[in-house]
Amino acid sequence: MNTRPSKQPGEQPLAPFPAEVQDAVRAAAAKKALNIAVLDLRQGGAFTDFFVVCSGQNARQVKAIVDGIEEGLRKTHERKPSHVEGYGDSDWILLDYFDFIVHVFTPETREFYGLERLWGRAERIELADGQI
Repeated sequence: MNTRPSKQPGEQPLAPFPAEVQDAVRAAAAKKALNIAVLDLRQGGAFTDFFVVCSGQNARQVKAIVDGIEEGLRKTHERKPSHVEGYGDSDWILLDYFDFIVHVFTPETREFYGLERLWGRAERIELADGQI
């Protein structure tokens, strides 16, 4: 996996990403999401360009993070996800925006499925808590 630190002095960690991905990350951070990472899948021939991956401490926080992302993208970009998966269970909720997908996990579920490991060739940008 190609991991890049979240921020060099003077660098904006979200600058290389489209505005909608940046706003999804900011909305997740505003709801206190943990371990936020963006995987750049453009070089790997994937079905989408980016994954935004983060965690909430429990199912209630996972739903709050997802609700915040949906509301933020609807207000600022007039976009709704084409598909939402897992909202009822809330261990892993997926928001599909076609050109990027947001995955919000509980910590246990994120560790169990190891999504970032499955996309190990993707460039991964880790965004430290409080840095966004």
